[in-house]
Amino acid sequence: MNAGFPVARPRRLRRNTPIRRMVAGTRLHPAELVLPMFVKEGVSDPQPVASMPGVVQHTVDSLRKAAGEAAEAGVGGLILFGVPAAKDARGSAADDPDGILQKALAELSADLGDAIVVMSDTCLDEYTDHGHCGILTPEGEVDNDATLERYASIAVAQARAGSQVIAPSGMMDGQVGAIRAALDAEGFAHIPILAYSAKYASAFYGPFRDAAECAPQFGDRSAYQQDPAGPIGESLREVRLDLQEGADAVMVKPALAYLDILRQVRDAVDVPVAAYQVSGEYAMVEAAAANGWIDRDRVIMESLTAIKRAGADMILTYWATEVARRLP
Repeated sequence: MNAGFPVARPRRLRRNTPIRRMVAGTRLHPAELVLPMFVKEGVSDPQPVASMPGVVQHTVDSLRKAAGEAAEAGVGGLILFGVPAAKDARGSAADDPDGILQKALAELSADLGDAIVVMSDTCLDEYTDHGHCGILTPEGEVDNDATLERYASIAVAQARAGSQVIAPSGMMDGQVGAIRAALDAEGFAHIPILAYSAKYASAFYGPFRDAAECAPQFGDRSAYQQDPAGPIGESLREVRLDLQEGADAVMVKPALAYLDILRQVRDAVDVPVAAYQVSGEYAMVEAAAANGWIDRDRVIMESLTAIKRAGADMILTYWATEVARRLP
């Protein structure tokens, strides 16, 4: 039996900073942070993203500089999103060896070596003129199986360019298996797959679509991303299917509104679990802080601590470099 008050006083372990630091049960480390970055073709200077203060669409040169700063700060990884100058119905730029993302991957691989993990988002929405994550049928629906062929080709192109981790985000059935088979067949059996396994059709993605220029030109993505009010256990089913197909790590996206899902996934699997602190989470904090309504730095750290406490081994966050510099 534990003692009660006045013998028991929980405040004793909260009375000053050194004691709180010593007994902390949740600790963030820079190596657990992954910085999402956007690189845009055909621009001579970084382009600010209005809905994400502090985030830009990089040129290749500015990307190289920012990536080097992230590595120097101890950030564990980068994940790249490409914004091509020309788009078409099949997203041809996505697997073009001379495409913007492949060029950026090659430059960062040469610059950084093993100083940081360079990952690539593997999807089509940034590259299609219709803004959806796959090939469309004549009726305007996303064709799951035709899209898998494109994902496989994109993943191989990214691996050839120097991506160290392939991260498929399109939520197509069978995407991990198709990518794993293609990578293995082309000599990339050593390249891991970080699967966006539990990705929800969320309203928190709005600012990202400005940054990646990938808003759907019609409809939405509810037919392939998960329903926020979907069946209980659907996320775990998606995770298990991805692991069966060869995923090496899995992701929950968004993070803060889905901490319960993150905890369920962490408890169910024995692979690394990532969580993506998405653009809407970032934008809300920055907007509220700009109005003087919240303590920006404390809210950033509190939100990241909550994500870590819920079970994330890796956190994708636009504050990665800033937070890494702040951490002891």
